[in-house]
Amino acid sequence: MDRITRAALTKVPEVTLVFWIIKIAATTLGETGGDALSMTLNLGYAISSGIFIAIFVVFVAAQISARAFHPFLYWAVIVATTTAGTTMADFADRSLGIGYPGGSLILLALLLASLGIWYLAAGSVSVNTITTPKVETFYWATILFSQTLGTALGDWMADSMGLGYEGGALVFAAGLAVLAAAYFLTNISRTLLFWSAFILTRPLGATVGDLLDKPVSHGGLALGRFEASAVLAAFIIACIVFLPQRAGRHPGATETAA
Repeated sequence: MDRITRAALTKVPEVTLVFWIIKIAATTLGETGGDALSMTLNLGYAISSGIFIAIFVVFVAAQISARAFHPFLYWAVIVATTTAGTTMADFADRSLGIGYPGGSLILLALLLASLGIWYLAAGSVSVNTITTPKVETFYWATILFSQTLGTALGDWMADSMGLGYEGGALVFAAGLAVLAAAYFLTNISRTLLFWSAFILTRPLGATVGDLLDKPVSHGGLALGRFEASAVLAAFIIACIVFLPQRAGRHPGATETAA
């Protein structure tokens, strides 16, 4: 029987324009969904964080246990990290009184530490290497820190820097445009550009989410948090269904099929 050698597939989607569209929508959903529990239902940041962390643990365990890439499961974990990141950042910044600058610096340190430990353990932090449970564990820990950092950065820019939600969104959108230009026009490390873009999409989503659900008196559009979350969730589901994604490919590994 002939044996065919092919590139081994990773456990994460191929990074395309569709990936980034869904990522931004998921981060925006994280903001509106996190605020829905902590503010609209008045559960507070600590209890809401506990709920979302528990959901994250369940979904990430299922994702790591899966033997192949499953779009709905993957994006469920992403949404879990964004909602947990929203309430955890708010808890640190507001309930603990660390403030946006302090919270952002602590989370940046945790993110860099996660990337550093991952690199030392695996020799790469590229998303194209997500093929083993150990590497995937580093991947999801890094994402959780990046999502939480993004929330703090978004609030810092919109509130402390006085740019408002529209201004903050424009700043982060401009940052993403610069990264896109660097991707197409330079030879800067694709791994560095990916993680930079991944981090910046979170505060973009955070500021857009706040723009949707905050009161008009605070510069928002005062849309219902649950309604906005439902629309965003429906949009994400539609993207997954009608814009199919395929798993990324590990550049250095192969698998053999009979």
